[in-house]
Amino acid sequence: MTTPTRQGQQKRTSRKTGVSQPRGSSGASTSVRKRKAPARFATELVGRAGELKLTYTKLDYRTVISHSYFTTPWKLLPPIYLDDTGAAYTMLVNPSGGLVGGDHLSIDMTVEQGAHVLISAPSANRVYRTEGPVSDQHVSITVGPGAILEWLPEHTIPFAGSRFRQSLRATVAPGATLLLWDALASGRIARGERWAFTDLENEILITTASGNSLRERYILDPATDLGVVGLAEEWDYVASLYVVNDAMGEEAWRGLESRIAGILDARQGEVLGGVSTPPVPGLAIKLLTRTAPALTSLLDALWAAIREGLWDLPPVSLRKY
Repeated sequence: MTTPTRQGQQKRTSRKTGVSQPRGSSGASTSVRKRKAPARFATELVGRAGELKLTYTKLDYRTVISHSYFTTPWKLLPPIYLDDTGAAYTMLVNPSGGLVGGDHLSIDMTVEQGAHVLISAPSANRVYRTEGPVSDQHVSITVGPGAILEWLPEHTIPFAGSRFRQSLRATVAPGATLLLWDALASGRIARGERWAFTDLENEILITTASGNSLRERYILDPATDLGVVGLAEEWDYVASLYVVNDAMGEEAWRGLESRIAGILDARQGEVLGGVSTPPVPGLAIKLLTRTAPALTSLLDALWAAIREGLWDLPPVSLRKY
């Protein structure tokens, strides 16, 4: 039966039955309370959706950030100017320490006409173990006419049991230059976690103004024959370095290619690598190394050669703080 309440709503009351209620020694009636089952954590809701949007504009002799937007876990530090070129050196900062299952992070970057940007990071990108959800990171880059983007973040470390999916897509306008570095560790090597992640998917797509494109895509699942690591299994670091520019002549590219090949040949044993001409104007460099110091030293040498060959500029000493 129901009885009206003061607000006009109906309140349900219990019917009387012939069952007597238990009484305590004091004669007062007591009610039996049901214990609530412990709340379950909805694992499908784990993770963060972090966005970082940046637009760079050349203002007088310097490149500045003309528009920015970011959400947790991304943080934005103001650009640093390391030399007199006016290039804006910006660090990608994720103070959470890495990606967990269910994270969806994105970077949307535009380098406007004539601007010069150098991107790095203070530490490696860590991907933690997950019970199922994938860690996603998507990067979208637009390099405007005559602009320069040097994309040199630290390598990614996939922990044992982690799942990581990354896509990096760049559009390069006429006369623009893109220097793009992407590197991966086999895992936490000191803990014996070589190639112990659950699965990893990586895609790089670079499109030029002519419509030609370069695509690198691989899926690694060490537990299956289809995703076998192959030749890379004997090494601990895998890296790709792409240089794209449609304004340089073939002779200049051949000279730079020869110089890069010489750097790789001089490090045989600690490095396995090669340089080739991709389907877009530029060079593609693929690398395997056994140690992190070897990877860093090799990148420094290649980067210095590219800066000198493209712009007659000296190497840059990056600040990681």
